[in-house]
Amino acid sequence: MFWTLLAINAVLFAYGQGMLGNFRENEREPGRMRNQIGTENIKLVAARPVPPPEAAAEPETVTPPPTPVLVMAKPPAPVPVEPKPEPKPEPSSAAPKPELVACTLVGNFTQPEARRFEAMLAPLALGQRQTRENVAVPEVTSHIVFIPSPGSKEAADRKAAELKELGITSYFIINDNTPMKYAISLGVFKSETSAQTLLATLTKQGVAGAKVAGRTSQATKMAYRFRALEPAAKAKVDAVLAKFPDHPARSCK
Repeated sequence: MFWTLLAINAVLFAYGQGMLGNFRENEREPGRMRNQIGTENIKLVAARPVPPPEAAAEPETVTPPPTPVLVMAKPPAPVPVEPKPEPKPEPSSAAPKPELVACTLVGNFTQPEARRFEAMLAPLALGQRQTRENVAVPEVTSHIVFIPSPGSKEAADRKAAELKELGITSYFIINDNTPMKYAISLGVFKSETSAQTLLATLTKQGVAGAKVAGRTSQATKMAYRFRALEPAAKAKVDAVLAKFPDHPARSCK
């Protein structure tokens, strides 16, 4: 309202200065009012007292947050975890490998037999799975007809004299350092059959105590070793071995 009254006074002052001319010193307010135009439209309003400025709002009381209190909470109970089932191995589509025969030994072959055996094995193409080795084997190379040693040279001489009386002249006394020392040899033969024939003849002539024994010597033979044979290859080798019944197969390392 104060500013409203101030504006009205300014308007009145402007009218007085511009439209009605300058005020004279001896002019008074009633007369000046009569000389103004449209004074009936002007109303004087009593100025209202200006209210004092509003008091500043009291600041709100700020309540501090409560002091946090540390509370030890119990840990949550562990949740049991079920074990995951182990994945089952997928069945392999590949066919299982056949078991291999670790080692088979065959022999002992004479050289003629070894040549025949190798010729029959050649089509199998066994390569390094087949090896040959020389083996020294005691072998009966001959058969002897003899009278065992009587234990001394004198006793052997007496036995030899008896043979002369029976008409046996083909004999000799063994003198070497062997278990047959002072034995009397009556004949040596390549085959056992020939030795047995002589023994039968001497027995008929009255010779007592005579025997037949094989004589051995170290002979070189051929043995064959087969390693890591598949069942099919082993069956083929066995088929060849069937033609050599005197040489059965045996396991080895």
